[in-house]
Amino acid sequence: MELKNLATELSANAYPGRGIVIGKSADGKYAVTAYFIMGRSASSRNRIFSVEDEGIRTEAYDVNTLLVAPELIIYRPVRVLGNCTIVTNGDQTDTVYDGMSEGKTFEESLRSRKYEHDAPNYTPRISGVMEIENGEYNYSMSILKSNNGNPDACNRYTYSYSNPVAGEGHFIHTYMQDGNPLPSFEGEPKWVVIDKDIDEFTDMLWSNLNEDNKVSLFVRYIDIETGKYDTRIINKNK
Repeated sequence: MELKNLATELSANAYPGRGIVIGKSADGKYAVTAYFIMGRSASSRNRIFSVEDEGIRTEAYDVNTLLVAPELIIYRPVRVLGNCTIVTNGDQTDTVYDGMSEGKTFEESLRSRKYEHDAPNYTPRISGVMEIENGEYNYSMSILKSNNGNPDACNRYTYSYSNPVAGEGHFIHTYMQDGNPLPSFEGEPKWVVIDKDIDEFTDMLWSNLNEDNKVSLFVRYIDIETGKYDTRIINKNK
């Protein structure tokens, strides 16, 4: 697999949709995650990230504008459960949180969910979980998608990464590129470079997302030894 530059990956794709990045900072000190949302419709673009507890939620920016399919665009993308940070592109964040609270694994928790029922796109559900304990760090990523556009079947893939290497991570997003219908992500999560500095990483991500379609970005660096974290949030709507 080729180690990819995230700036190049993002700048070359006008519409990757929603995306999750998880990895380890170049200095090896931090567990890193990023989550971004994009939008083509007025409803999808009428959103911001706001802080909720130790995570975030999506909210309408203009509360007077009618939201279409709010159940798909208003949710909690990030929640923290003990030493685990859960990041997803939908309300399956709560499914994973509740399942892991009951002793289920990340993969088991997602078995009750499928892709989004937004025909004809059938947007994949992408999810990730980061686990930090006693100075050790591991993460997993998942994608649930229709069977090559056929909604009669759901294909489920989980990828686990133990003791990730400093300066490396993985990137998964909902769509291969823009289109009608939107083509679902294909293959394993992309192997990508992770920066040492949170502000440089945040700026790189935001500046390379398509200017017309980007909506919001969340970035978090978690100290692997102490569990303390720094967070950056950028909303296009201000």
